Amino acid sequence: MKLLDTIDDPKQLHHLSRQQLIQLCGELRERIIETVSRNGGHLASNLGVVELTVALHSVLNSPTDKLIWDVGHQAYAHKLLTGRRDRFHTLRQYKGISGFPARHESVYDPFTVGHSSTSISAALGYALARDRLGLDYNVVAVVGDGALTGGLAFEALNHAGHLNTQLMVVLNDNEMSIARNVGAIAQYLTRLRTDPALSRTREEVELLLGRLPAIGDSMLRVTDRMKKLVKQLVVPGMLFEELGFTYVGPVDGHDVALMQTVFRDGLRRKGPVLVHVITQKGKGYGPSEANPVFYHGTAPQQTADPGKEVPTYSQVFGAEMVSLAQKYDKLVAITAAMPDGTGLTEFRQRFPNRFFDVGIAEQHAVTLAAGLAAGGMKPVVAVYSTFLQRAFDQIVHDVCLPRLPVVFAVDRAGLVGEDGPTHHGVFDLSYLRMIPNLRIMAPKDSRELVEMLHLALDRQECAAIRYPRGGVHDEILKELGVNRHTPVEFARAEVIWQGKDITFVAVGSMVVSALQAAAKLRRRGLDVGVVNARWVKPLDEEVILQLAAETRWIVTLEENVLAGGFGSAVLEVLQEAGLLSQVGIKCLGLPDRFIEHGDNTRLLQDAGLDPQQIAEKVMNLFQGDEALVELVTEHR
Repeated sequence: MKLLDTIDDPKQLHHLSRQQLIQLCGELRERIIETVSRNGGHLASNLGVVELTVALHSVLNSPTDKLIWDVGHQAYAHKLLTGRRDRFHTLRQYKGISGFPARHESVYDPFTVGHSSTSISAALGYALARDRLGLDYNVVAVVGDGALTGGLAFEALNHAGHLNTQLMVVLNDNEMSIARNVGAIAQYLTRLRTDPALSRTREEVELLLGRLPAIGDSMLRVTDRMKKLVKQLVVPGMLFEELGFTYVGPVDGHDVALMQTVFRDGLRRKGPVLVHVITQKGKGYGPSEANPVFYHGTAPQQTADPGKEVPTYSQVFGAEMVSLAQKYDKLVAITAAMPDGTGLTEFRQRFPNRFFDVGIAEQHAVTLAAGLAAGGMKPVVAVYSTFLQRAFDQIVHDVCLPRLPVVFAVDRAGLVGEDGPTHHGVFDLSYLRMIPNLRIMAPKDSRELVEMLHLALDRQECAAIRYPRGGVHDEILKELGVNRHTPVEFARAEVIWQGKDITFVAVGSMVVSALQAAAKLRRRGLDVGVVNARWVKPLDEEVILQLAAETRWIVTLEENVLAGGFGSAVLEVLQEAGLLSQVGIKCLGLPDRFIEHGDNTRLLQDAGLDPQQIAEKVMNLFQGDEALVELVTEHR
């Protein structure tokens, strides 16, 4: 029996020998590799923190002590050690355990996480609550070096140092987040890792400085300044010291015994402590060590022949950006630590001086783009929908208020599958639609994405183009009989099929679902039309008003929450025209709840947005429409 299979509570680690802890680390790696290879997930980051996780749980008293992970995709070993071993095979599967820490899932997950740079703020909140309530427990935040490119982490460090609250921050430094870290912070950490002059211990330096002579008040002041100067040059982690933290490190993140000693010492200290731990991403698995970027996140094993490879929307966007860069010499691309995921790898290689990776700092990315636009450039910000939420204020004040021509390429819009509620991009239509001066588009296929990108750059306006994760829908649309293409024009929808009984008005990814549902309804004798909205703001009001006059029911479809989304915009147009009493309207979209993780097809079924359920919901509308009931009955 494996040692891991005997661990039901992390407190059991307190009694294991050093050799047993090393054995446990090996077994954890085996289980993580086995599960991720089957289910998909984040591999390299989890392999890198196995010893770190074991060392922490071997000295902490969880769940009384609070262990808060930043981002959270590196918490697989943590989950295996905290009572979820028997369910770990369900990782990221529908109704299985989440790929991220989640409060509803376990008492060992004190904070639900998914976005970066949040752990120190959350940990400080726990520490302050502990002190206020007179409780006694430790609080530890594990933050990656990539997360330190996010300003929120430094706001928290600054506040924690000022308050001098007992708190331990473990800086997991593997020299790499999803993309190579950028900026002065990354360079500073590199110096701490590699400069031999910075490797001597604090005690040795303090002892040396304490021997400097001090004769008289004047000489004492000079000596004090000299001590501070030498300390800044020699003592590692002076940046964190100046923020009010006791800095310890760098420490070998794969030496369990050493980390146990360091963590125990850090937890005994009264004020805030930062332990700088050096780990290797992908540790213990050769392919992942050699290529940690590729193995950062892996897809599940293919169970069937995938057939012809379909390009993704991200790839189409990236290829067109390269093409456009040759047309527009002022075009620049900006990403927040996601050059590969957003399809900008080739652009970065071909146009390095026109590419800006700002790190995990979405707010900075947007305001940087605003400055570039104000300076005469054509900036395109490529960002996942879920991460763009973090820069809402900058979109409002820095881009749209002054009407600066920034284009937002909003990737991963809609449901994104196994990464779950922290990563679903289901709010962007709602939070972007309310902002004045912003144009919002959504393509149904690759050709529309390309044309929308051209149009946005040519019009020189604030614009957002939202598109889903995964392969383009071109071939599916052809199979559904959509072979004719109408060029994208400003504020104009595309009428694909005319219909007098029902007309679907769908946006983006839901155009395919609308066509599939319409085909089912047509087979039941209904005259069903489909309109590809293309524009969410401004809407094609002319088409909507025409539909109100020519069709009995309008059904809107969107892969966004209903509250304030595309359907709400259509309702507003009809209300303003006084037509709500003259045409039936039904808005279909995602419900008012956070959607769990799982396969997108299953999630859409749960939300009632698969073609079959859409068709059934439309049939239910006819109960009060005698003419349509008679028509359907006759056909049957």
